[in-house]
Amino acid sequence: MESKSDNTGIATVDLPFPKFKSGKVREVFTVGDQLLIVSTDRLSAFDYVLPTLIPDKGKVLNRLSSFWFHQTRKLIPNHLVTDAPHELELFKPYAEQLRDRSVLARKLDVFPVEAIVRGYLAGSGWKAYATCKEICGIPLPKGLRFNDQLPEPIFTPSTKAESGHDENITFKELSSRVGMENASRIRSLALELYQFGSQFARKKGIVIADTKFEFGWDADGAIVLVDEIFTPDSSRFWKVEEYHSCHAAGNEPPAFDKQFVRNYLLKTDWDRNSQPPTLPGEVVDQTRSKYLEMLRILTGKVQ
Repeated sequence: MESKSDNTGIATVDLPFPKFKSGKVREVFTVGDQLLIVSTDRLSAFDYVLPTLIPDKGKVLNRLSSFWFHQTRKLIPNHLVTDAPHELELFKPYAEQLRDRSVLARKLDVFPVEAIVRGYLAGSGWKAYATCKEICGIPLPKGLRFNDQLPEPIFTPSTKAESGHDENITFKELSSRVGMENASRIRSLALELYQFGSQFARKKGIVIADTKFEFGWDADGAIVLVDEIFTPDSSRFWKVEEYHSCHAAGNEPPAFDKQFVRNYLLKTDWDRNSQPPTLPGEVVDQTRSKYLEMLRILTGKVQ
């Protein structure tokens, strides 16, 4: 079976396994009691899947997540079974579609929340702070500026909407959804993962301003890291030197993540009540380059 593509990336994959889910970026198939997760080159922004693909984006997401899953496995178990399913006999006929952009993962129940950690006052966190000087019920000092580093990282969970907008929630609201014990464990794991990733990335010259995690639980009730981790789709990346120089001048540092595309769309006349426009070739090329650069810097590997 063939991958469906517009010759500038992989839009979807067609495999002879039951479809478990088709997400904004990933196609997920059921294989026994496991999941085959394939990262396409689709890109979402403002709750829309854009009509333009970013070549190699799925490979970057997959390879970065696999890298971080291995780096963090002593902190928390994760859903990864293998990051080379194309080498297994069952999947060898589909190796070209799966190589570098797929994982075989445990099938787990997933908490219906996004565990967001913010180390800097950016994005929607800045908007919330500018309105009421707090984020998700967490009060912050007065006088902070856009993109300031926070006194310490904060945990700001949100709902996970299959369609439409995710909604920020307080820790109390999270506890009512998943139970106090699970909420406390999710918060502590998310903060621990952020501290680990942030320190690792800073040694490579990268700021992780904020990020999101997703967690599930296994048959024994243990909390497990799922989905993706520290990718340009789930995180806000800046280069350390550019952050300091831009921040001192009151400017936003260049984004090496999905924010680059969001910023482009915000400059167009798209009204966000209709399907998003096609991205010009220059934006596609720059986005691809930024994703690949993060892969190279963080992992030391190139495409």
